[in-house]
Amino acid sequence: MVPTLEVGDYLFASKFAYGYSRYSVPFGLLPIEGRTFGTAPALGDVAVFRRPSDPGTDYIKRIVGLPGDKIQMIDGVLHLDDQAVKLEETGSYSSDEIRSAKVQRETLPNGLSYSVLDMIDGSMGDNTQPVVVPAGRYFMLGDNRDSSADSRFDMGTIPYENLKRVAINRPHIQQL
Repeated sequence: MVPTLEVGDYLFASKFAYGYSRYSVPFGLLPIEGRTFGTAPALGDVAVFRRPSDPGTDYIKRIVGLPGDKIQMIDGVLHLDDQAVKLEETGSYSSDEIRSAKVQRETLPNGLSYSVLDMIDGSMGDNTQPVVVPAGRYFMLGDNRDSSADSRFDMGTIPYENLKRVAINRPHIQQL
């Protein structure tokens, strides 16, 4: 999730913002199927979730596709329902792990803006087939677009039930 979250960052997460599911409490002690008292995630939320194929590990990514949305990456630009999401260059980034990357501000149709990294032109995730997000599922992307295991690859879309919490981090980073 670099540059939004960096190694060593702390964040706050609202544990029950999406309601309750078996993933809401440790060790699956809440014996329910589905989700209760839930509110729908919003486009651009940074969420903590569990992959269906790896229910023992927490992941954190940004929700960029809601049920029914058509998602596709074309030349490194996120397309939502066949419309390119606004993307503008804002600078450069480097760290011990990342030698050099472009920082870009991505603005979703709901007005939420955040920074993403583009390290490699033409990387495997820069061009994808279109995906229509199924009912009850969400399309997740990491903000470091060239180094993120997310819904573009084998993770696939994430069921609503698997969302654990919405991450609330430093406001000046999450929304620019």
